[in-house]
Amino acid sequence: MAQSGSHEGPLLSGVALRYASALFELAREANAVDAVAGDLGRFEQLIRGSEDLQRLIRNPIFTAEEQSRATDALLSKAGITGLTGNFIRLVASKRRLFALPDMIRAYQDLVANAKGIVRAQVILAEAPSDTVLNEIKAALRDVAKADVAVDVKIDPSLIGGLVVKMGSRMVDASVRTKLNSIRLAMKEVR
Repeated sequence: MAQSGSHEGPLLSGVALRYASALFELAREANAVDAVAGDLGRFEQLIRGSEDLQRLIRNPIFTAEEQSRATDALLSKAGITGLTGNFIRLVASKRRLFALPDMIRAYQDLVANAKGIVRAQVILAEAPSDTVLNEIKAALRDVAKADVAVDVKIDPSLIGGLVVKMGSRMVDASVRTKLNSIRLAMKEVR
């Protein structure tokens, strides 16, 4: 039965959440929530850093066997074993690698929720210095009144600004003032 394009988003997020939830439960039982999060983070960096790996994950032309072989090699190279390695191998064998980045994000969200951490996505035109990133985190912590896990994305098409999303909302005016002062400081550093 063919799926229409409009159902792909919710279908994908449902699949990602189911896999991530199962992994989270197993990791909790094994007392390995943080270890699994670290391994998933390392694997996500591998994906981001390799166009070949992105093609392998997204392109349906590769067979499950080809995806599994390539995944095994990557896991060995990265030293990712145990629960995380088995999880990624399972995802590859089920031909669900295309959803792995969403599964990783869903797992990170589950970990953050369990720890009472608010997740925020910060989109900048260029990579921030450690000082600027720390100031952004502090500003978001003040607003969220909780620890904030920040995912930084770089989008060169942004003209000298930054976009912040916390949960499903864009930041409000109280944060915008703080972030604008950080943005001005970023410009002065040049």
